[in-house]
Amino acid sequence: MAAAALTAHELIAKHRPTLDQALEAMRTRAYWSPHPEHPKAYGENGSLSLAEGKAAFDALLGNRLDLGQPGTDDWVGGEVSPYGIELGVTYPHADVDALLPAMRLGQRAWRDAGAETRAVVCLEILKRISDRTHEFAHAVMHTSGQAFMMAFQAGGPHAQDRGLEAVAYAYVEQVRTPDTAEWTKPQGKREPLALTKQFTPVPRGVALLIGCNTFPTWNGYPGLFASLATGNAVLVKPHPRAVLPLALTVQVAREVLAEAGFDANLVALAAERPGEGIAKTLATRPEIRIIDYTGSTEFGDWLETNARQAQVYTEKAGVNTVIVESTDDYRGMLSNLAFSLSLYSGQMCTTPQNLLVPRAGIRTEQGPKSYDELVADLARAVDGLLGDDARANGLLGAIVNPDVKARIEAAAGLGEVALASREIANPEFPDAVVRTPVIVKLDGGKPDDQAAYMSECFGPVSFAVAVDSAADAVELLRRTVREKGAMTVGAYTTSEDVEEAVREACLDEAAQLSLNLTGGVYVNQTAAFSDFHGSGGNPAANAALCDGAFVANRFRVVEIRSEA
Repeated sequence: MAAAALTAHELIAKHRPTLDQALEAMRTRAYWSPHPEHPKAYGENGSLSLAEGKAAFDALLGNRLDLGQPGTDDWVGGEVSPYGIELGVTYPHADVDALLPAMRLGQRAWRDAGAETRAVVCLEILKRISDRTHEFAHAVMHTSGQAFMMAFQAGGPHAQDRGLEAVAYAYVEQVRTPDTAEWTKPQGKREPLALTKQFTPVPRGVALLIGCNTFPTWNGYPGLFASLATGNAVLVKPHPRAVLPLALTVQVAREVLAEAGFDANLVALAAERPGEGIAKTLATRPEIRIIDYTGSTEFGDWLETNARQAQVYTEKAGVNTVIVESTDDYRGMLSNLAFSLSLYSGQMCTTPQNLLVPRAGIRTEQGPKSYDELVADLARAVDGLLGDDARANGLLGAIVNPDVKARIEAAAGLGEVALASREIANPEFPDAVVRTPVIVKLDGGKPDDQAAYMSECFGPVSFAVAVDSAADAVELLRRTVREKGAMTVGAYTTSEDVEEAVREACLDEAAQLSLNLTGGVYVNQTAAFSDFHGSGGNPAANAALCDGAFVANRFRVVEIRSEA
């Protein structure tokens, strides 16, 4: 253990105001973020500027990222950017029989430090990550395929906000019970019974974070910081195509822990050889007591079934749905939907897939629009948004893997194509695979079409599903969420009755709903401290980011009582 360079007192003085602001933001659900969204906000007070961040990222390429963790038996790598760059970074490959016991050695001191100290150490980790946001942005961009500005915001400040939110929820749940209590029970004429009671939050053990390819930091930070703040050691197993952002996170966490006088091995990396598939092996180890996972339904279901020794938090696949029944801002609706379908090439777990439209058409302030007119107008809105190749590259990013490209190409065979996907060249990265969205028209009453729209088609593929009525749309929404899950639901309606029916469906099926979005807020975006990401109440995810339930079962309260 390194000599302490950061005292708990110093960290509390530095970060307690930020923690208190986070707690207040969670209470009010108002907008707040301590992490700037604009690239020009960085470059002073120790943070890297745009040029410095790019230089720091470039310096990583082709080199070994030595974390100094025990049990290293090999060096592994192989990441290739969706933009065509071979990263060439190698990472420690761990002998888990050596690494896991080492990770447990520091848990006692970390447990005894208390909730507040753990929280401010986590906030120091986040502050140092924030200072390197420009470096992390390039790491996220070149592992996920996000365009730079999205990688900067979603992979940087928005991810950091979600990490801080998890720390704040963890702190609240741990301090809900007092550290000590004096208990006295009257006994009439006899001496009262008197006990002194101590209550200690104790961690479950080692947590395993299984990272995802598309949003390694945004989806990874909530679980990582929720587990660490509640006293658990955390083993980070990144997606093999997106190791770098989480490896840098582990590097920062280990540095801060050591400087604060704790064991750096409380956070460690588990990178894997190509095709090794160590997630299943790690997930069933007896030392692993918590698992956070974002990815396919198949593996999420496997974890929930087989990792019985662990508390498992999963975000899996869903079929996100938007009902379009009527609107008083037709142009705004089309613009909003076009952006939602296009952002990051639809490679978000929150992107709408099914657009349910009455086959008789919809009412608008411009007069009635038939189903065919609406779909054609939406296709034109997407075309208009992405007509300029430079702007399109900035919105779409790159296709993250060949499976997404294959789904785009197969979509044309599923129904009548209302909007064909087209290739876009990226002058800066000629090897990037960039594709615009495809929109396919389907009939909600045909069994063959149902097989398509009732399955997640991850990527820039959407289905305009014709239904008999608004009531049928609501019923199909209910069934979709109940059977397949949904991270998001949207609806456009000027009818109080239809709005009430959609509200009730989403309340019954535990789906997060956005109504009549026509401006600069989109159904596939959420804000930390205010919005919940997922609900934990339908098959798409068994937890929400973030709420008390996401953190409370990562620790237990142990009571020690004695006579006063």
